[in-house]
Amino acid sequence: MNLDKSRKRIAKKVKAGFKGYPQVNIIYQGKTQDIADEVIIEFVLDEGAEPQQQSFKSKVDVREDEVIQTTLVKIIDRADAKTVTEASRLIAANT
Repeated sequence: MNLDKSRKRIAKKVKAGFKGYPQVNIIYQGKTQDIADEVIIEFVLDEGAEPQQQSFKSKVDVREDEVIQTTLVKIIDRADAKTVTEASRLIAANT
């Protein structure tokens, strides 16, 4: 899957808003506001459930990494996520 297609599929799920559980949260982190070198994907099965997390790091911006973006889409699909959220801005990591 190419980068643009992955981005569009994620954006469509995010735009749909809250549709129930399971829920997937996508959080981009980086040392600066310009480059996200890590993405954390959280999976929440039910309301109040402890989130399961997986992270991916890259030497380039993870938002521009086709392999990582395609992987995020596959995780969302396999989890049968009803709701997908995405951090609205880059979070500067405490490093």
